[in-house]
Amino acid sequence: MRRVAFAVMAVLLCAGLSAGLGACSTRDPYVATPATTTSGNWKIEKQVDRVTGIPVPSATNVIDNASNTFAERPGVASMQLTCFDEQPLVRFAFAFKVGTDTNSILGYRFDEKPGHDNVASRFLQEHRTVVIEDRAAVITFVNELAASSTLVVRLRSLTGGRTTADFKLDGAPAAIEAAFAGCPLPPQPEAKKKKRGAKA
Repeated sequence: MRRVAFAVMAVLLCAGLSAGLGACSTRDPYVATPATTTSGNWKIEKQVDRVTGIPVPSATNVIDNASNTFAERPGVASMQLTCFDEQPLVRFAFAFKVGTDTNSILGYRFDEKPGHDNVASRFLQEHRTVVIEDRAAVITFVNELAASSTLVVRLRSLTGGRTTADFKLDGAPAAIEAAFAGCPLPPQPEAKKKKRGAKA
């Protein structure tokens, strides 16, 4: 009888300690719940990097209408603007596999502007993420993004089928400014023209 009572007490004690430790040990907000502000359809990160002490350069637009040939229903996708290793990049992430570097291509179109196909990009190893990191390609993308309302992204892959995602772009100028503060892009052509006009 004493052994049974001791075993029950030991189990209760272990359960209590586990619950207590679980309550005390929470994930660091830097990785779990970054502080953000909203700009239209964008979430702009306001978290400070714990190593460098400067704000994390990131703006993200999340949707739930991405479609893929092999997915039965639409899924979540995100577009992120950021500086990585002092270089600007655009990152698209999906809830399903979309392709690989060797057999997939990225295309996109803003509003009714001419589309861009076979864009310089790289598919990451988990096959769910593609990044535009070529500086010229990023500049072209961002210049059109700043003055557009909608974006359709299309991926074609021999292994991942076809993937599409439609983004609403309200609030993009503030997202661009925050995301690329640490790796500034050249001024847009319109801004240059206005500057010249002001000098004259």
